[in-house]
Amino acid sequence: MSYSTQLRFVAGALLALAAPVAARAAGDLNLFGWSEYVPQTVIDGFTKATGIKVNFETYSSNEELISKLVAGGGRYDLVQPSDYAAEVMIRQKLLAPLDKTKLANLKNLSADFTGRPHDPAGAFTVPYMAGSVGIVVNTEKVKVPVTSYREVFQAQFQNRIVVLNDNREIVSWALKSLGLPINTITADSLAKARPVVANWVKLVKVFDSDSPKTALLNGDVDLGIVWSGEAAILWNQHKKFRYVIPAEGAHQFIDVLAIPANAKNKAAAHQFINYILRPEVSKLISAAFPYTNPNAEARKLLRADELANPASYPKEGKLETFRDIGRMASDIDRLVTDLKSAK
Repeated sequence: MSYSTQLRFVAGALLALAAPVAARAAGDLNLFGWSEYVPQTVIDGFTKATGIKVNFETYSSNEELISKLVAGGGRYDLVQPSDYAAEVMIRQKLLAPLDKTKLANLKNLSADFTGRPHDPAGAFTVPYMAGSVGIVVNTEKVKVPVTSYREVFQAQFQNRIVVLNDNREIVSWALKSLGLPINTITADSLAKARPVVANWVKLVKVFDSDSPKTALLNGDVDLGIVWSGEAAILWNQHKKFRYVIPAEGAHQFIDVLAIPANAKNKAAAHQFINYILRPEVSKLISAAFPYTNPNAEARKLLRADELANPASYPKEGKLETFRDIGRMASDIDRLVTDLKSAK
């Protein structure tokens, strides 16, 4: 074989190897997700592995996500709704069915997080991360036991409390404190919850769903009700921050990955989901954002201290997921918005 022929052969081989990468890289992936929830190292790793650039845009509530999808969902290829929001999106035909032949790593998921009511067959969603909403207490500042919602919202803690800026969450705490169901919402149950919420919002210093841990770390507040992943980070930084599942029970959320029905790059979206499901990749997500990992194979890679974090993997407590409550969600929004404005 002549030298020029060898060069042509090598060049042809290199082009053949590069062709699949070029095909994979056709079009960026537009990801729409929660803030502080997808590590940059994971995004960079996906781009390195596939050649696909990821454009990451964030939202602060499921309601914002749904409204933007309704307004123009075609601009996003992959979204991260919570379970009950995914249930709404499936009913409204806002999500595309998954092609499971492209998701070989589905086998890594724990059975505990599949077959859930929001998507029993797993036809539209894949669990990304789970967690709970519970009480976090700075035990150096708060010397009395705090184990229930009512014990958080006491006059002695006025202006020392941080809570999620989430209307349905706040109302669900009031309903639980009254012994009322959180997924069967009626005008009567909201009327009973109203005076409870009215009293509680007056005591709150900070409403923050993006990073509620910040006010606790800075010493601006002493206790609150936050995402478990935020509490886990606090506990990792200082053991004075205690996480408690409220005695009345707590909300367990399962955030999922799903592909909008009008997504333009469904192929890249499937690749990203399958990449996220790799145990070694899912482990990186847990390291950065220590929620409850639904990936059974990834959990095997976690350190003992990560698995022992009481906020990431609580040993006890009653947990309940949200369900779609239809038009009552708007009634909840109006109720809490009115009470906050009157604060």
